Amino acid sequence: MSRLIFTLILISVSCSACAQMLLKRGMVDEGIQRALHSMNLPALATGVALNPWVLGGLMLYFGGAVVWLGVLARVDVSTAYPFVALGLIVTVVLGGLVFNEQISAWKIVGSCIVALGVYIVGTK
Repeated sequence: MSRLIFTLILISVSCSACAQMLLKRGMVDEGIQRALHSMNLPALATGVALNPWVLGGLMLYFGGAVVWLGVLARVDVSTAYPFVALGLIVTVVLGGLVFNEQISAWKIVGSCIVALGVYIVGTK
């Protein structure tokens, strides 16, 4: 795999992981949470559609998808797709850093197993 393809994969995965942080930030907004708890679907839909964090997350996610299309145009999907699992690792780390979420020993072990699998697929 070329350095360019690997870089594009990392960009796409990073965009997706960062998009998850923006989406999470938007969805914990007080107005959205109120609408969720009261099951006020019109208010929820409006709150989500107008939330800048959610919109930013969706745009970043879309950008990562566009980059991913460039990857798929050049690499077998069976080679490229396992790298998406790196997003799991990045998202766990970012969740801990950004939202102070607990990162248990099991999450670390699982992330290491995922990383090993990605390494195996990427080098064989």
